[in-house]
Amino acid sequence: MERVSRMVAEKPVVIFSKSSCCMSHTIKSLFCDLGVHPAVHELDEMQRGGREIEAALSRLGCNPTVPAVFIGGELVGGESEVMSLHLQRSLKPMLKRAGALWV
Repeated sequence: MERVSRMVAEKPVVIFSKSSCCMSHTIKSLFCDLGVHPAVHELDEMQRGGREIEAALSRLGCNPTVPAVFIGGELVGGESEVMSLHLQRSLKPMLKRAGALWV
């Protein structure tokens, strides 16, 4: 849990992903299209600790565990939560408050 906390403090937007997950790809594409450059951690490509991080995400309530999106150090959720925020036009203001988007 402590490692996840340190990782989400790195950047305004942090995404925990798996390289083979299509939903993770969709979320990463959305943020890139918005002009946001998140820290992306591909759990299946990590040589050490990927499984432990995935277990910690599960304990935080991420189900499924990827994609797991943190904005401003806070867990936003997975694909459906992020897409809902985007469709409600709440995602951009949240990204601006976190310092991930300036326009």
